[in-house]
Formats: sequence, C-alpha cells, structure tokens
Amino acid sequence: MTTELGATSAPPRQEAEKLPKLTVVTPSYNQVEYLERTILSVLNQGYPNLEYFIMDGGSTDGSVEIIKKYEPYLAGWVSEPDRGQTDAINKGFRRATGDLVAFQNSDDVFAPDAFWRVAKAWQQDPTAGVFFGDMYIIDENDAITEEMRVPPFCAECHIYEGMQVFNQSFFVRRELLDQFGLLDESLRFVIDYEIVARLGVQPGVRFRHVDGFWGGFRVQPDAKSSNIATVGVAEHARIRQKFAPALKSRWGESFWVRYCRIRKLLYFVFRGNFTYVRHRLSLRK
Repeated sequence: MTTELGATSAPPRQEAEKLPKLTVVTPSYNQVEYLERTILSVLNQGYPNLEYFIMDGGSTDGSVEIIKKYEPYLAGWVSEPDRGQTDAINKGFRRATGDLVAFQNSDDVFAPDAFWRVAKAWQQDPTAGVFFGDMYIIDENDAITEEMRVPPFCAECHIYEGMQVFNQSFFVRRELLDQFGLLDESLRFVIDYEIVARLGVQPGVRFRHVDGFWGGFRVQPDAKSSNIATVGVAEHARIRQKFAPALKSRWGESFWVRYCRIRKLLYFVFRGNFTYVRHRLSLRK
C-alpha cells in the first residue's frame, strides 16, 4: 500500500456558529522537515471554527521561521524551553477554549476532511465525550504504508489488548480534561494510551467511533517512538496495572485479550472488510 494523502475536498460550508469549536495543539521541537506539513494538514481543512496553537520547545533548526509564516492563522504560539512533549501539549490545552480539543505531533498529520467528520459526529451526538476515527501509517514522503482500523470503543480491550484510540485521530470534550485532568507529564511515550484509559473507566463518559481516516502517524528515523520497545513498554504495563482495577468486569486479562481479538475480527468481517482482515491476519504469521 503506497497511496498518498490528498487535499481536502471542500464540503458544503456551514455557518461557523453552528459548528463545534475545535482546538488543536501541536507540540514541536526541531522538526523543521515535517512541521509545515503538519500545519498545512490543520489549516487546509478549511474549518471555520478552529483554534490552533503551536507550542515549540525552543527549536534552533528553522522551525520558528515556518511558524511565523503561518502566524496570521494561529490562535497563538510560543518558542521557549519546556519539559518535553507532554508539558508543551498541556500548555496549549490550558489556553484552549474549544468545545473539543486534540493534539497532533509535529511530524504527524490530519487526513483531509477530518475536522468536518468530527463536527458532523458532534452535531449528531453532542453529549459524547470522545470522538475518534481510523488512522493511516505514513512514511517520510507522506505515502500511506498501512491502515489502522478500529472497532467501537471497549475499555477492557483498550487496557488489556492495547491501543484502541490514537491521538492522531481523536478529539475529546475540553470539559472532561477540566474534570479528570490534563495529560500525565510523568510519561514519555503512552500519553494517549493513558488519557484514553483514564477517561474510558469513568462512568458516563461515552466514546463515539466515526467511520473514516482522520490522521496519519509518520514513521521516520528521528521519531521519538524509536525507543518504544524499552521505556514505552514499561509505561504501558504501568498504566494497564493502574486502570485495570477500575474495570467492572469479573473476567481477567487472558479472557479479554482473546475476546478482543475475536471481537475485532468479527467486526470487520461483518462490515465486509475482507481484504483488511486478510492483510492483518497475514501480519500475525
């Protein structure tokens, strides 16, 4: 699979006051090679009720010049030392005034029409707490190399099997971050896994899966995730142990891991995604 992300096809315009206000935060540090593509993936959505912050950690590679190029379209930006990615995102979230908020890393991108999909889902179900879609894996040149499709949310599957919602393709109600806290700054790799697990075990917080690909996770040599096999795995285990006791199920981890795999298989089979099922099964061989 080597197709490429295209440009946003302009949907019918709606009055801005009838659309949810979306806040997006991009943390960045010395990502000049990819930063502009991230920025354009936000601005080229053509979404009229947008609040976009870029929180740069004091880059010295020309990133600031790129940010200044798009300053008229930003709600705000900084370039100053911070305590890392999560601190930068939280600084942006504290400034957010949107109905729904998200963060997109400075080497990842939003897919065309993602914001309009979010807005439509919000209009249909304004009391949902988290909206999420599917995700592409892309390479250094924006070519799509893999699809990551997900079924409707299940807290047990997220905690026991692994990531069910990806930060590249989810928005959360800002009031939930006010209520349950911002991102965990003690973590380096699994901040999205943790916040989804934390919200997923809260009574009354509903997740809504919306069809379609919302974002692209870029695999590139300098990505932070090159160290995921050590620190990231340990963080993942710590978060699983922290939130598993909050699950209401009387069944244990081994049951849920098997159940979640079968659930996912049947979900895509009944939807007619046979090519995707065959492809994912082939990766397990």
